[in-house]
Amino acid sequence: MRILVIADYLPYPLIGGDRIRIYNILRRAAEKHEISLVAFLEKPSDIEGVAHLKEFCVHVETVNFVQRRRFAKLPGMISYALSGKPPELSLLYSDEFTRKIKKLTDAVDFDIVQIEHARMGLYLEKISPSKSRKSAIMFHNFTSQQYDRVSHVEKRWDRKIRSKLNSIAMGYWEPRYAEKFSLSTTVSEEDRQLLLDANPRLQVEVIPNGVDVKKYQPLPLPSKNIPPSLLYLGNMGYPPNVDAALYFCEEILPLIRQKSNDAELWVVGRDPSPEVLALDGENVHVTGRVDDVIPYYQKSAICVVSLRAGGGTRLKILEAMALGRPVISTSIGCEGLDVLDGEHLLIADTPAQFAEKTTRLLHDIELYQHLSTNGRKLVENYYDWDPIADKLMDLYEEMIGANLG
Repeated sequence: MRILVIADYLPYPLIGGDRIRIYNILRRAAEKHEISLVAFLEKPSDIEGVAHLKEFCVHVETVNFVQRRRFAKLPGMISYALSGKPPELSLLYSDEFTRKIKKLTDAVDFDIVQIEHARMGLYLEKISPSKSRKSAIMFHNFTSQQYDRVSHVEKRWDRKIRSKLNSIAMGYWEPRYAEKFSLSTTVSEEDRQLLLDANPRLQVEVIPNGVDVKKYQPLPLPSKNIPPSLLYLGNMGYPPNVDAALYFCEEILPLIRQKSNDAELWVVGRDPSPEVLALDGENVHVTGRVDDVIPYYQKSAICVVSLRAGGGTRLKILEAMALGRPVISTSIGCEGLDVLDGEHLLIADTPAQFAEKTTRLLHDIELYQHLSTNGRKLVENYYDWDPIADKLMDLYEEMIGANLG
């Protein structure tokens, strides 16, 4: 098959969950199919990733993402709103991006056009119609739910209102616009049901997030004493991660230190906000972007996922499980994953619960090893990228075969 992937940002280097997902599926699909990619460069320096992607992609086209000043955005946002489109979608529109898509689709007769994220969905309209070509839109999360949750934890009133308005706009537009695609995919059954509840006419399949179980092998387990070192991993400029880090440090960590006064926390991830940077100190280490996360898993005993907002499913949980590191998460943090509390991880939704379960895990080597072993088995059986990518390609071949028949 000839597959065109349209993405918001270049999926290499692997510095975010959505990029990790796109990269791993794309690379595996390229073993049997011709893959072309058009994506924005979030930063000009990201162009260094093009050479690597060209090792297995037939075409890689990029456009520098231009972040305009707020007043310069207003005319486009108003125009989108008047035409019935969520105003936020205008921020990702680019004439140059459109020209590159048109040029590529005029030159290549693609079997499948795969668009990552609903916010990029409007680029489907920029492609010349084809009776034989199929299209797929990949919901990494249900955006309206994501914005709604952010509105509940956002402290600034202007951002809170903006998030709520975006939630309403995307909640109306997303499930209706998805009808223009041959297939919609979500990362969990929960998100699939949300989408179908909003529009039962859609064809929606679950293509879960995964982990490279060959690359991420279990790290050594503590033999006797579990070091009181905790890890929070994520894009630290993303509002739900910012809230999670602040929530953990302000409301949970002080309770943990009542029992383990030497407990330390590593906050690892790119673009830390000023609020997150201010957490650094007193056994809290804010690293910013790192080239390799494995050393931080090695020095940390437990991964904490204190999310109170966001959507989709967390690759960081699957990654921790593959490495044999137990996870303590909120219900929102682990939603969409086929996990059981006390079997694969621990779930805690209040500061007191989170602190109590963290303290228990730091002192219970049998529970620690139980969660490590079962978490690893879970990702091996259900969240390996190889069968996940195969499932998506099988769906595409069925779509094309049905069209030919």
